[in-house]
Amino acid sequence: MSVALYIAVMAGVTYLIRMIPFTLFRKKIRSPFFRSFLHYIPYAVLSAMTVPAIFYSTGSIPTAVAGTAAAVVLAYLGKPLIVVALAASAVALLTGFIL
Repeated sequence: MSVALYIAVMAGVTYLIRMIPFTLFRKKIRSPFFRSFLHYIPYAVLSAMTVPAIFYSTGSIPTAVAGTAAAVVLAYLGKPLIVVALAASAVALLTGFIL
């Protein structure tokens, strides 16, 4: 199959995913439960995509845990994203050298 066909299918699926809610929900959603449920979906999807990638990216669970712990602490302290990412990578690398 050609790459153009793959791109066309991907574009169609992406379009449908974005347009189906507009066609199904024409009125404003008034249910507080359903609105709060929809509010947290992006965070849940992002977590479901990134957490497994974090723990399988280094090939070693202890290095991934050390890097994640460093990232969580620095993010909690309000450090910029680049600092968090570089420090987490450095901690994972150093942990890999030690273990």
